[in-house]
Order: sequence, then structure tokens, then C-alpha cells
Amino acid sequence: MFRIRKIADAHAPANRAAIAEAQAILRAQFPGMDPADIDALPDRLDNPFAQRFVADLFVAQDARARVRAAAVLLHDPELNFAFLDVIAADPGARAGSGAGGALYERLRQAAAERGAEGLYFECLPDDPDLSPDPETRRQNADRLRFYERFGARPIAGTAYETPIKPGETDAPYLVFDGLGGHALPGAERLRAIVAAILERKYPTLCPPDYVASVLGSIAPGGYDLRPARYRNRAAPAPRTDRRAPIPLIVNDRHDIHHVRERGYVESPVRIPAILAELDKSGLFERRPARRFPDRWIREVHDARLIDYLRRACAEAPEKTALYPYVFPIRNAARPPKERSVLAGYWCIDTFTPIHRNAWPAARGAVDCALGAAEAVLDGAPAAYALVRPPGHHAEHRSFGGFCYLCNGAIAANFLSHHGRVAILDIDYHHGNGQQDIFYDRADVLTVSIHGDPSFAYPYFTGFKDETGRGAGAGFNLNLALPEQVSPETYRAALDRALARIEAFAPAFLVLSLGFDTARGDPTGTWSNGAEDFRRIGARIGAAGYPTVIVQEGGYRVRTLGTNARRFFEGLAEGLAAPRRAAGGRAPRRPAKAPGAAFRATLRAEDPARIRALVAATGRFSAEEIGIAEDLALERIAKGAASGYEFLLAEGAGGLAGYACFGPIPGSEIGWDLYWIAVAPGLQGQGLGARLIAAAEDAIRAAGGRFVHADTSTSAGYAATRAFYAARGYRVAAEFPDFYRAGDGKAVFEKVLAPRGDAGGTAP
Repeated sequence: MFRIRKIADAHAPANRAAIAEAQAILRAQFPGMDPADIDALPDRLDNPFAQRFVADLFVAQDARARVRAAAVLLHDPELNFAFLDVIAADPGARAGSGAGGALYERLRQAAAERGAEGLYFECLPDDPDLSPDPETRRQNADRLRFYERFGARPIAGTAYETPIKPGETDAPYLVFDGLGGHALPGAERLRAIVAAILERKYPTLCPPDYVASVLGSIAPGGYDLRPARYRNRAAPAPRTDRRAPIPLIVNDRHDIHHVRERGYVESPVRIPAILAELDKSGLFERRPARRFPDRWIREVHDARLIDYLRRACAEAPEKTALYPYVFPIRNAARPPKERSVLAGYWCIDTFTPIHRNAWPAARGAVDCALGAAEAVLDGAPAAYALVRPPGHHAEHRSFGGFCYLCNGAIAANFLSHHGRVAILDIDYHHGNGQQDIFYDRADVLTVSIHGDPSFAYPYFTGFKDETGRGAGAGFNLNLALPEQVSPETYRAALDRALARIEAFAPAFLVLSLGFDTARGDPTGTWSNGAEDFRRIGARIGAAGYPTVIVQEGGYRVRTLGTNARRFFEGLAEGLAAPRRAAGGRAPRRPAKAPGAAFRATLRAEDPARIRALVAATGRFSAEEIGIAEDLALERIAKGAASGYEFLLAEGAGGLAGYACFGPIPGSEIGWDLYWIAVAPGLQGQGLGARLIAAAEDAIRAAGGRFVHADTSTSAGYAATRAFYAARGYRVAAEFPDFYRAGDGKAVFEKVLAPRGDAGGTAP
């Protein structure tokens, strides 16, 4: 049993660990591969401009999360073809384990999701004239036999397999997999694809006359797929995730938590009401929940709260609900000892009881949410945790609002080990739990659309000026709406929320789904109908993020199921649109990227150009702009003795960006990143990432082992903090009110691994 994971960047710790294991496999299987190519894999994932391909790493992991096979898939969005750069299995894995087949099937699926009109790759020849050594030829034939099972065969009738140097053997075939629906392209298009492969992958290996010779051999009617030699069958079309059923994980033990007091609307009947309608849709595939370790809960909630809930529920009298009624806010440091009073120490309201079965039901809901997150990690575009009790009102150290554990936050934190996460809460009530848990973090964006706290629960949070704190400043957005809201106004707020999420560019989305925004819900005042929920679902699905949906509120049982079905029908419509690239954004077109060339030597005209660039960003004061120019002047006057190093990126239209950095006085291994700026018209295209990576390489080469970068903690610098966080920097220190009252300084730090300790790519 293997889990196939796609790794689109090297930022998250789990991704870096998987990349390191994949690199080890490549080194073991391809000892002749240039080590620098293997070391460069993280940069290729982060920087599509290196070879003008969008690169994704896929790994097959066993039950113990060990990488057993790895592959790099490239996609050219301009020519719209996919190229399998390399695929290799762990030499220590059991032969015939199926890891390679499972991985190749997933690669075909990924290429189809991208809309690629065929998958190309190289494979060594099985003809005696091209591969004279019998043992080598046997191994080559085994590989071609494997790929032929999927309908992939060499392109015959071109000079692609011609050796670059006379006398060389085993020059590779170019193999084509039509993904079950695409034929070989016409000669003009095939020439463009072959040129892209040879010129971008082998710029120093293939001389221009060789490339011209290969391209000249591609003539209309002169080439075709080689006849099947090992297995004659049609190529199967890969199943794309967009058409796959949505994994549905239901908390089957939810009904043990049944508070029978009159007016307690969070009742067991909600789940079967939703299921009855979802079963009509044909959109879902039921999956059982599995038990996850408590550590995922303890990473999110105060251990004392967890221990209290577990113990208090176990000790609660049978069929009796204990409601909080005393709230010791004046002396929270000394929890009361009396059991009937202690509930108020941990709870935020008077109507969320301690009940014998509250803990096991809440614990089961967590397992469902984590199961949905795991399904998304395994490649599902969306997964639904249909659970009760809900969770989005449970904070780090408190429960309330019918919620005991914050299911969505636990799932988001789980996913954050693999990339940045956005939480979108569309319940009628503010998602105070998620806000509280992630308020200081920049790697999880929390967005909530809810009734204004002036009239809606929980009353004390959800205000628009609550935007985050410290490193998390700017990463919380509250869209508080009035008591009466039309469906059109609601969708306008949803569009604002999705725009903020797009700017954040998460790898995953967690949706806290409440149906209490529906017309007639006993806990809400808005008027969304079934068709409105379909439109809401379609908007969210079309955003294209791998999405974990966690059920929250919705208490009008008469319409609850219909609203849920229509929401997911809309979501499926949105998911059917072309998938986005990793990070949530539509795949960037490398050909439109700034073709900037870097240089480290300043010229006489550069200080003025740097001043103009910094001023053009609109982010800095006149004093700061002057400092940027002064540092460049000092470097020209004093050289290396100034303590300032520069990298300038020159584009076709002039100075595209620059970085300034230097050793920290008194430190033998520490460096400061003083400035990094990109011209406004070129921002968001990866140039900043290239600059900071090049600066880190220069620092590493000079013996530096860590880098500091200072920035403001104000909301206006949220994007800057996200930029550093996405590139492996962490907040090492904060100084409140450093720049001015209410505007502190955050010091980000990154420890630089020695070159070769992390990273890697295929040939």
C-alpha cells in the first residue's frame, strides 16, 4: 500500500524530508548523474524559470512514510505538454512491490489534470544496433515493456536516438504516452516540443547543429509510434481527480452525544438529514475513519483543556449534562477545584455542556477531519468530514458554542506540515477558535464571513480590526456582515474572501462549512436558499485549491439536506474547471517571466537606479529610500570593506530587482539581508525568490550559516512576512513599537544548510 504525494515546493518540513529521501534514491540509482543536478531539486520546484518548466516532485511512501519511489514531472504551459524528467525506485525496496507502477499511474493522472496533450520521456533503446551490450539491452527492454503496458511507445522515424558523439551507444528513444486520448502531434508542433526538451534540459550537452539535425528529421508523414513489441493493447486513459468521487468520512459515533434538553439544536438528526440528500447526488465515496494520534490535537489545544475534557466527560453522570455557570475570568491562574464550577474555567458560554459522551464524539470528529486532510494529501481535490459536534468555536484553551475540539484547525495544522493553509469559515457565526489558534502564525491564513458580533454569537470576537498579531499580523480577515443580508451581498463578501486567499497562495484550503446562513435557520438571520448554496459551492470549487471541508453549523433540518446537496453539486461544478498549479495559483507561463540576468558588481549609475526602484515600490519612506541609495554609494566607494554586498537583476526594461546583504558585525557566521526589492510590474513572478536564493548562495559560499531579515509587524507588511515564511525563515525575535507606536519589528532568521545537504533534481 503506497501513498502518492505531490511535492510542489521545498518550504514545509515534511516536504524537505521527502525531497531528501528522493535525492538519496536518485543518487543510488543514477551514480553517473551530476550531483549538482540532484542538489538543485528544491530550487527547481520553487523556481519554474530555471528551465522554463513547472516542476513537481511525486513520491510513493509506504505505511511508515518512507519514500520508496520518486519522480519529477515537468509541464510546459506554453506548448502544453508534460515531460517525465526522471523516475526511480528505492534500490532497497522489495522487487515487484508496485511502487513504480503506482507512481507512473499518478504521473499520467497529474499530466492529464494539467491538460497536457501527451506525456513524453526518454528511455534507453532495446535494439541491438543501438544497445550492443546484451545485459544493458535486457534492462532497457524491461523498462520499455513496463511503459508499453500503459500504451507508451517510442517515436520511430526521427533522429532523436542519434548519439551526440560518433561511437556512443544507448542514446535514448523519445517515448510518447497519449494518456489514452491524444495522438502524436503534427510535425511543426512535435519539432517545437523536441526543441524545448533538448534546448532546456541539455543546453550545454546538445550543440546547436545536433539540435538542428534532430529537428530536421521530423517531417510530416515520416514518423509514428513504434508498433507494440511487448504488449498490444490500447493505452488506458488516466482517471483525473476532478471526476473522482469526493471522499466522505462520517463520524459514525456522533449520535452518542445527544443532549435532550429542549432547545439544544445541535442534535443527531442533522447528520442523517444531510446524508439522505448526499446519497442522491452520486458525488461521494464513503471511507471509514481511522484513529489518529493525540499529538495532532495537542499541537493545537492546551494539554490541560484536553485532559480536562477527557476526564470530566468520563466522570459525568450517565444521561446528565453539566452546564457551566461560574466563569473565573478574574483569576484564571487558579482553576477552581469544585467540578460543577470548573467547567466555567474552560468554557466560554452557558449552553455547551459536559456530557458523558461529548469527549468520544468530539474525538471521533477529529479523526474524520484528519482523515479528510489525509485524503487531500493523497491527491483528492476535495474531501468532506461530515461530523458533529462541530468545532470552530473551540479555542486553544477553551470550548463553547457546541464545540469541544477545533476540527478544522486540527486539520489545517496537520496540512501546514506540507505547505501553507488557508481556512475559510462560512458558518453564520464567527470562527473564533481558528482565529485564536492561528492568530500569531503567518503560515495559516484565517478568513471568516459571519454575522457582526454586535448581534451574533460569540459576541466578543469577529471584529474587522482583528487582523493577527506578531508574525501573524495581516493573516486574519474578518468579514462581519449586517443582520439582514441578501444572497448577492453574501456572495460579494465571499468573492472578497477568495481574493484574499488567492493573494496568500495556499497549498491547501480548509473550509469550515456552516448551513446556518440558510433562510429560516433558528440560529441565523440570513436568507441563502438551495440555489445560493450551489453558487457558493461553485465559487469555492473553481478556486481550485485542494480542499478539506469540515461540517460546522446548520440547524434547520427541513432544508439542511437539500442545501448540502446543492452546495456540493456546485462544488463539483467548480472542481471540474482546470486545476490550479501548486500553491493555488494558475500555472505561470515561464515564457512571460522576467528574463533577468544577475550581477554582483555595482556601476556608477546603479545607486540612482536603486533609489528609483525602491521609490517605485511605494512601500518606503523618503528616509528609507535615501538609505538604500547611500548603501550602494558606500559599496562603490569602499568595496568589500563597506560590509555591503549587492545582487542586481537586469531585465529587458532596466533594473528588475536587487538585494543588499552583509556580514553581521561581531559574528563569524551571521549575515543580514538589508534590502530586497522588485520592480512593481515584475512582482509576483518569482524574481524575489530567485534573488533571495542567490543571496543565500553567496552568503553560504562566504561561510555564512544563518541570515537575519528585519521587517515591520504591521498589517501592511503581511505579504513581506509571508514571503520570508514561505522561504524557510522563522520569526526569531520581535520588538513591539520599534518603528513607532503600534508598529513593531520582526526579525526573521534562516539557518543555511551547507550546499548539498538538501535539494536535488533529475538530469
